[in-house]
Amino acid sequence: MDDNSTDSSKKLIEELNDPKTKLVTRDPEKRGLAASVLQGIVEAKTDYFMTIDCDFQHPPSALGEMYQKMEEGADLCIGTREDRFALGFVRWAGSWAFEIFIDLYLIWHRKKISKDVMSGLIAGRTDVFRPVIQENWDGLEMKGWKVLVDLLKFAPRDIKISKVYYKFGKRAEGDSHISPMVVVTTFHQCGCVGRFFAKLYAKLKGLDY
Repeated sequence: MDDNSTDSSKKLIEELNDPKTKLVTRDPEKRGLAASVLQGIVEAKTDYFMTIDCDFQHPPSALGEMYQKMEEGADLCIGTREDRFALGFVRWAGSWAFEIFIDLYLIWHRKKISKDVMSGLIAGRTDVFRPVIQENWDGLEMKGWKVLVDLLKFAPRDIKISKVYYKFGKRAEGDSHISPMVVVTTFHQCGCVGRFFAKLYAKLKGLDY
């Protein structure tokens, strides 16, 4: 999924000329991680989909075990960080607080929760989540970064979830996307109470959202 990148990734993929690889160049007016991932799941023709950060904080070595979990019958497999202190204290504390808030929201709506609901390393059954995304497209947080929150929010209540533990590594390339807007969009995913906090936080930070 290419959001009109300028780093030559599109050119490199085209040069590979791999029949198993599909390149989708997205509308430049609709850029965003969540929008890109969600559209990618809908576009996928494979039995499973996987998402992984390209800065190597998610180890590619975890994908094999995640694939095996899917083969064993999981509907969703979540990469779960072993030691979140690697994030640094501030990010760890923020992540921990959000986890509690999101878990309470999901439990209230009788949905499955995860030990690492903020994870970006996930795998899932395409035939389970494609219709979930299509049916709830207008209610998904396209500007956000925490795709897993929306997948759990709209997924069937009886989905089978597995997890794979991994060590959260140091970023090899790129910059962190952590910003006040991440806080706003994540709050916004959690119902009317979350939207209230999103507006309040955005106002305090002077953000246009």
